[in-house]
Amino acid sequence: MSGILLIHVVISLIAIISGIVVAQGFLTGNRHNRSTLVYMLTTVLTSLTGFLFPFHGVTPAIIVGTICLLIFIPTALARYVFHLAGIWRPVFVIGALVLLFFNCLVLIVQSFQKISVLNALAPNGNEPSILAAQVALLVVIVFVGFFSLRRFHPTLMSA
Repeated sequence: MSGILLIHVVISLIAIISGIVVAQGFLTGNRHNRSTLVYMLTTVLTSLTGFLFPFHGVTPAIIVGTICLLIFIPTALARYVFHLAGIWRPVFVIGALVLLFFNCLVLIVQSFQKISVLNALAPNGNEPSILAAQVALLVVIVFVGFFSLRRFHPTLMSA
């Protein structure tokens, strides 16, 4: 594993773990300020370091990275500029969960490509097992999102 790939993978895994902590905070009404900061930083670094790999033309990875950066901007503004006031609370919750979805989606795809036991189940990447994992992820994120929007109501924060 090359140096940049190792850094990218470690940053991505930290983003996923801290994102799960942030999502848990949404469900329990806790802000988890430090975990949120770690999540936001590692999530943007995951996208940015993904652009450092050699590529020829537009790839699914480039598309996902670009989408994530576009989602990151209003999500970061909602949290750190507008402090979750008014409409910015759901913008942050939805944005953070969509970013977590994409991080986990890439983890699923990469796991099926790189882990031999999983690759045997889906060698082409379009078999029912990989689709089932992706749908399960989507269901979990939608479920968490629905309850997060209902439960996560932090008081207005200072700068």
